[in-house]
Amino acid sequence: MGQGRRTWIGRAQVEAEDNADRATPLWPPRVLAMMANRADMFKPLAGGSLIQGGWITFPFIAGSILSTVLASGGAMGNFMVYLITEFNMSSVKAAQINNVINGCINLAPIAGAIIADAFFGSYPVIVASSFVNLLAMIVFTLTATIRSLRPSACLPGADSCAPATAGQLALLYSALALLAVGTGGARFNTMTMGADQFERSDQREVFFNWIFLIIYVAAIIGSTAIVYVEDSLSWGIGFGICAALTAGGLGMLLAGTRFYRRTKTRGSAFTGPARVVVAAVRKRKTPLSPASLDGFYCGAFDGSSRTAARAPTQSLRFLNHAAVIVDGDVSSDGSVRHPWRLCTVEQVEDLKVLLRLFPLWSSSIFLSVPLGIQFSLSVLQSLAMDRSLGRHFSVPAGSILVANLAAVAVTLPIIDRLVPPLCLRLAGVIPTPIHRIGAGHVFNIAGMAASALVDRRRLGIVRSHASAAVGPGWIAPMSAMWLVLPLAVSGIGEALHFPGQISMYYQEFPVLLRSTAGRHGGAPHRHWFLFEHGGGGFGPAGHKLAAG
Repeated sequence: MGQGRRTWIGRAQVEAEDNADRATPLWPPRVLAMMANRADMFKPLAGGSLIQGGWITFPFIAGSILSTVLASGGAMGNFMVYLITEFNMSSVKAAQINNVINGCINLAPIAGAIIADAFFGSYPVIVASSFVNLLAMIVFTLTATIRSLRPSACLPGADSCAPATAGQLALLYSALALLAVGTGGARFNTMTMGADQFERSDQREVFFNWIFLIIYVAAIIGSTAIVYVEDSLSWGIGFGICAALTAGGLGMLLAGTRFYRRTKTRGSAFTGPARVVVAAVRKRKTPLSPASLDGFYCGAFDGSSRTAARAPTQSLRFLNHAAVIVDGDVSSDGSVRHPWRLCTVEQVEDLKVLLRLFPLWSSSIFLSVPLGIQFSLSVLQSLAMDRSLGRHFSVPAGSILVANLAAVAVTLPIIDRLVPPLCLRLAGVIPTPIHRIGAGHVFNIAGMAASALVDRRRLGIVRSHASAAVGPGWIAPMSAMWLVLPLAVSGIGEALHFPGQISMYYQEFPVLLRSTAGRHGGAPHRHWFLFEHGGGGFGPAGHKLAAG
């Protein structure tokens, strides 16, 4: 691979030199410039090392993310159907397991972010997690291909089916646990490592735009092509494709190792806020000085503190106690003797920023509960509805959620390119991240209302056929395409509020927490899996669907 790259660059340089002596260049000027830039990317520095960071790392990081999302979309997008058809689980139990697993998978990146930022750095955690992901996909493939690892298939017309044994469930849950661990270390750490390759904010913004587009396009392909293979050909082939894609993504990541810029670990980003709370409690009886710098610790005055010349704000005044200087807190050189008794004004203000953002962050959790219900119920509803498109094709139940992903993929570039100039022309302002979040809430409410109307119509059709033989496997004479519109409206809302939250957190979070802003921005949108299970699944609606 390296030899081929050097050969290509060498040929490009020779062509560029030859064209310089010709009256009519063989290569256009823009192509020659691109070749020269391409050659410079691999040109050694004075010390003999290659240039690290920048756009040269993008193909490797994007390729790794593309392969990983394709694999996860194919494996988990249809996993509920896999539990129902291959492990003989009821619809309600399969939905509960699917929700818990997805909740763990989507909350695990927070732990992965803390480990990466505080101890090992992003790259080692991503590599180790990718190996764990590959092992999980291999185990999934084994459960789908080896007959003894699954319960016996249900006989046609049988009232009950043989349940999975304890050993079969243990192997399945082990694979799910490996997947949660691997995803926790790789998912958002890869995006953060990619953003760390760029020094300018505009380059990072372009990087995030491309990565979001790649993620949603890959999720669409994984939830359609791979899910179709699982439903129509074989679950073993489908999971095998996911394992191959995971291995390919790991290979792409490793191939770009020498080009990555590594950031140094700076300790746990949550240690500072914890120190502020402890110091404020311990000094709660210490009197506060007026709104000035007198009596407050602003750092050792070595230029490392951003707020060396700013007094603490008067909001959340109790926390200001943590920065009050008392006898014995500061050494002769200006350093802190006891970090858990005295904090800088900067650390105090950083914690205040987090507390101010918490209501907005927590509101997204409650917004995401109905989103989770909508997604899971849509899969179960499609199993009991007519999914045919034409005479010879039936849409897999797990692929119905593609409507949501497609709406996000289409809406993102529109929001990025068309909405800001349109708002500037009509209203004289450019939408801020908080505007995008608010608009996303409105669209999500509309999506929930549309889902309610569709299910009302479906239940009406089911009641009108109550005299017929309605039982397990009965299909309501209603097209599953009715589910597309509510999912698409929710997708528009997700395209508005999810990137809006990421952008807002990255702007507002303290410096030490900005690298974890993306993980915390994504966490609320998947808390709903755990909320659903805690609420007992789907309640009456889930049992109605399970009964057909």
